[in-house]
Amino acid sequence: MVRDAKGSYQPDLGDLVYINCDPKAGTEQGGRRPALVMFVKAVTAGTGLAAVVPITNQVKGGPLEVRVPAGCKITGVALPEHIRSVDWIERRMEFVSKAPQSFVDDVRRIIVLMMGGEG
Repeated sequence: MVRDAKGSYQPDLGDLVYINCDPKAGTEQGGRRPALVMFVKAVTAGTGLAAVVPITNQVKGGPLEVRVPAGCKITGVALPEHIRSVDWIERRMEFVSKAPQSFVDDVRRIIVLMMGGEG
């Protein structure tokens, strides 16, 4: 976990966090929920924004779901199709733990594929 000079948490790629996703619209994930941070610290610190992929325990078996590995402090599946950029201070982001790199890589691969790249 990285903190700034004031002792505040600064999100980094691979952080498992809790974040307030309200207000939401349509089929977006809402409420206080776990998420995976997908921006590096240089971006989150410089912009005040963090790209997050929400995590849910409502496993539906969809082709884009990525299961959180056993042993993590957060359980469920990541939903890469719901990636969004949020103001991490206003959304009261709370650090939980670091995700395994293999999990981060799997989520990133799906995001790249969704944008037309090669995974």
